[in-house]
Amino acid sequence: MKLELSGLAEELSPSPTLAVDAKAKALIAAGEDVCGFGPGEPDFDTPEFIKEACIKALRDGKTKYINVAGLPELRTALVSKYKEDNKLSIKAEQVVVSPGGKLSCLLAILATCNAGDEVIIPTPYWVSYPEMLKFAGAKAVFIETSDKTNFKITPDQFKEAITPKTKLFILNSPSNPTGMVYTRKELEAIAAVALEHGVYIMSDEIYEYLLYGKAEHHSPASFSAEMAELVITVSGFSKSFSMTGWRLGTLVANERIAKAVAKIQGQMTSNATTFAQYGALAALENKAESKKAIDGMVKVFNERRLMMLKGLRSIPGVECLEAEAAFYLFPKIASFGMSSTDFATKLLEEEKVALVPGMAFGTDDYVRLSYATSNEIINKGLERLGRFCQRLG
Repeated sequence: MKLELSGLAEELSPSPTLAVDAKAKALIAAGEDVCGFGPGEPDFDTPEFIKEACIKALRDGKTKYINVAGLPELRTALVSKYKEDNKLSIKAEQVVVSPGGKLSCLLAILATCNAGDEVIIPTPYWVSYPEMLKFAGAKAVFIETSDKTNFKITPDQFKEAITPKTKLFILNSPSNPTGMVYTRKELEAIAAVALEHGVYIMSDEIYEYLLYGKAEHHSPASFSAEMAELVITVSGFSKSFSMTGWRLGTLVANERIAKAVAKIQGQMTSNATTFAQYGALAALENKAESKKAIDGMVKVFNERRLMMLKGLRSIPGVECLEAEAAFYLFPKIASFGMSSTDFATKLLEEEKVALVPGMAFGTDDYVRLSYATSNEIINKGLERLGRFCQRLG
């Protein structure tokens, strides 16, 4: 007798970005010279002072259960962080620290959405958003964008997508995979629609500190007391502090939602790793050292961003907007007349260059390249990509 898996297990798709990274690493382990542009993590080590704080916590015996919602000192430090950097007036009771930003997003969805509810997601989107909705039985409603609109939706598009079943709107600014950033004016217009129709906003702000040029980050929850009630702000320490493996996400919401999130997390994972939270606390308390580390990372990322952008734009048939944040570029490859999946597959097979097909993000005319890698790999990979595109004609 064959026993069946659950419907959820059968329905969920594996993460395409992790799959690309795994395939590239397997080829490298087999001795292949692969240029990997797939990873969604900084290639910098976690700053030493953060690691030392975690080591000290371990040595001091900080290895037991703590409050499900997070280390009290860390939640208090996050209150100060959001007041100073994001202009949010919150209490510690509104903060939940989770085992990773990904779980923070999932918890926001589980705390607000029921089976049959609709969730509006602009495309291209981060790969996990639609899959997360399956946990709640909610339905994704997509709003298409393109490079012609700077990958941003308009208030009218948002309004047209709303139905009586709409419960949540997912906003990701700065964006993965496009690197675009909504202006304050654009966000205020979107927030006004959400307020008018009573729609929650999950604002994923994980890349808030990785900005270039004149780009500025704004948190919709800061616009008014009414918006603060509707917005669930999710973030974490993975990207800005190069702490991806530490698995520390954050969520800020009104007290009712925050309490619900903590209750769900309590039945799923309990608290995020205790001693890891002491590292996060050090990241927030040592502001000068953190700023130095982030500024240094942003400086290098910016140099790579411009190098990769110039290289991509020099390849006939490739179009690419200039990203304003994060560490990705999202070039258009539609002129080659093949799907993004076929493009990525053939490129890896023929030139040993790994990137993520745009289809993983809900749009098939593009591919995503991460510049969280060395200058040497960027130059070598661009040369191979150019050679590949030339053969495609």
